[in-house]
Amino acid sequence: MTRTDAVARALAHFDTGAFLRDLDRRVAFHTESQEPAQAPALAAYLDDEMIPSLLRLGFTTRVVPNPVAGFGPFLIAHRHESAELPTVFTYGHGDVIRGYDKQWRQGLEPWRITVEGERWYGRGTADNKGQHSINIAALDQVLQARGGKLGFNVKLLIEMGEETGSPGLRELAATLRDELAADVLLASDGPRLTAAQPTVFLGSRGIVDFDLHVNLREGGHHSGNWGGLLRNPATVLAGAIASLVDANGRILVEGLRPPPIPDAVRRAIAHLEVGGGPGDPAVDADWGEPGLTPAERVFGWNALEVLAFKSGNPDNPVNAIPPTARAHCQLRFVVGTDWQNAEQHLRRHLDAAGFALVALDVPRGMPATRLAPDHPWVEWTLRSIARTTGKDAVVLPNLGGTLPNDVFADILGLPTVWIPHSYPGCSQHAPNEHLLAPVVREALEIMTGLFWDLGETGSGVPARRAGH
Repeated sequence: MTRTDAVARALAHFDTGAFLRDLDRRVAFHTESQEPAQAPALAAYLDDEMIPSLLRLGFTTRVVPNPVAGFGPFLIAHRHESAELPTVFTYGHGDVIRGYDKQWRQGLEPWRITVEGERWYGRGTADNKGQHSINIAALDQVLQARGGKLGFNVKLLIEMGEETGSPGLRELAATLRDELAADVLLASDGPRLTAAQPTVFLGSRGIVDFDLHVNLREGGHHSGNWGGLLRNPATVLAGAIASLVDANGRILVEGLRPPPIPDAVRRAIAHLEVGGGPGDPAVDADWGEPGLTPAERVFGWNALEVLAFKSGNPDNPVNAIPPTARAHCQLRFVVGTDWQNAEQHLRRHLDAAGFALVALDVPRGMPATRLAPDHPWVEWTLRSIARTTGKDAVVLPNLGGTLPNDVFADILGLPTVWIPHSYPGCSQHAPNEHLLAPVVREALEIMTGLFWDLGETGSGVPARRAGH
């Protein structure tokens, strides 16, 4: 069979409903990693669904307990054809955000797929069961078209805790670095830039969550009798936040601002239009760092956001000065930001601005990563996508969101190329999560063509990594 035949098989896999049936079966597992009671479902997704599917494709598999107690296991699978062939590492996560069953609109539910026009509704369809299912199905099409051979080796990792911050993933990768060695990461998560544009991204922004607290006294006090005499914690906290980020979203903490955007990154995103798709909010042209385009703001710069703020009882206010105020904030940052010293930068800034009363808690962070847009694996992937679709894929030096890509880029030392199969309006993490059928169909074509090219002599696959 030819490449054209393999891609045709992938389209038939979609058109006959076979892919939809596989995905519906996987969505039915209640793999909510934030709920301890769903631990059996996390294990069952691997034991009862992933392992049988992969064994059928000639993989060897094993489940590895999480090195962090209380969190979901990992599935490691290998398909080895020859030490002389390139090795691809691929990844997905089978856990999902809580179903929020009662919040889905009438006629929909999270644990089965409901098809309405081009939309496939169900929890995990976009994040991430649908995406790794596409890649596994594409491997299957190439195997069948090549008579049981891929022409390359595959190492696959499915984790069951990405939605809780990937506990244990870094420890696992460090322990099994030699076993997981490969030439490149080719994986799928997150959204395309738009539904109509095949997209490749090469890393992700990092993340630091932090909490600000102002705790002044026990209990509230009458705002008439004590107003003007007692310091108001909400006012203090609002002032502290305003010292960190101004009224137009510009970061004011010098240590949390990134270095200048590299020229290669500017060129890669120079012509990108952000937003404007169905259901997308309007982009605020005057928000964020002055002088940057919307694409530069989300793919090349940092953002400091206030995600929650509470003082008193917002739902039922009373005439009392509240005793406390708290805010949950978040820094999304690009490569080159001094994020590991974020707590020191914030503390120093708050103290210098007169907000020593504001307590600070920085519980966690995740690094930023970014592969060079002109890396040979990027150029090879773009050629393959263009060959399949006739389209030039969008290249994002990094995703605006955050993935555990540092595990693959920094610990395993892999070039990381992500090909997302969702779109910005998919309601990921929200009720009514869905995939778009046309994107799924094209994604099956893209990944089948990509895996075919990996095993095709003379397709320009980049040189193998030294020592691997």
